[in-house]
Amino acid sequence: MLDFQNFSQDLELPTDLDFDPVFEASRQDRHKFVIDGNTGKVLGHVGDTFSCASHRSFFEGVWQQVTENMDPADTEGAQLRFQSGRNGAFGMMDIQFPSIATQIETDEHQTTIKQRIIALHSIDGGSGSNTTLFGAIDAFCLNGMVSGEHSKVRRRNSSQFSMEGFIKQLRTAKNDFYADSARLKVFAQTSLTDGTVKALLNSMMAPKPNPDSKRQVENKADKMFSLYKSEAAIRGKNKFALVSAWTNYATYADDRNGFALRQTDAANQNRAANMMQRELEVNKWISDNRFLEAA
Repeated sequence: MLDFQNFSQDLELPTDLDFDPVFEASRQDRHKFVIDGNTGKVLGHVGDTFSCASHRSFFEGVWQQVTENMDPADTEGAQLRFQSGRNGAFGMMDIQFPSIATQIETDEHQTTIKQRIIALHSIDGGSGSNTTLFGAIDAFCLNGMVSGEHSKVRRRNSSQFSMEGFIKQLRTAKNDFYADSARLKVFAQTSLTDGTVKALLNSMMAPKPNPDSKRQVENKADKMFSLYKSEAAIRGKNKFALVSAWTNYATYADDRNGFALRQTDAANQNRAANMMQRELEVNKWISDNRFLEAA
């Protein structure tokens, strides 16, 4: 068992993530409030048995296992980025490894992808509780992707839990990355016609027509096809260009790709978690047999 509370290593966390959660009883039976120990702001309302580590304790614990179980040459120059949401109740640590990289070449384009590890943590009982994911980042456009389901390790939200599964994945992460990269290289050499891509997207994500609706709105499949054509203009008409369109959707949410999130205070607080859900959605598309069998 690894107790994250007992490990101390300096990470530069954003201010809104660097606090100790404290609890106060609520007026509802068998419930309590989760409170930011620095500001006194209430962040959540949870059951009275709920417990959690601080963001710092969780992320330092993950980073400790990364540095102890990966080759020092592979972690050299590692780049860490943090994002937060829900007023600091949700945090994400994205680690990129420039030393673990490979080239993906299409007939018209070449890019480098690097290994990454994403650690998610929440202290309010919401989404993103003690989850670690493995994936890659495209150095050309900074699009991120999450690797296959086999690379996902989940643990319940607790200050003390077994890290055996995560450690096991860390020890094979480099080989898994290169195996996933080999699949992307095959995608890069698999040509697709516009008709095939259009039919594929309609099959995978177009909503059923609503005869009662008088409003014609460009659906998700149509917008994704437009995004694919933009990627194909650079990378060529192939499966990797379609993967790049999908990962663009999971990385950006504005007028650049047509998939903007709503601009409200609530939406902005949930932005990081919502974009992570997009990455998981893309992971399912890449693993879908309809995509894998398309040619």
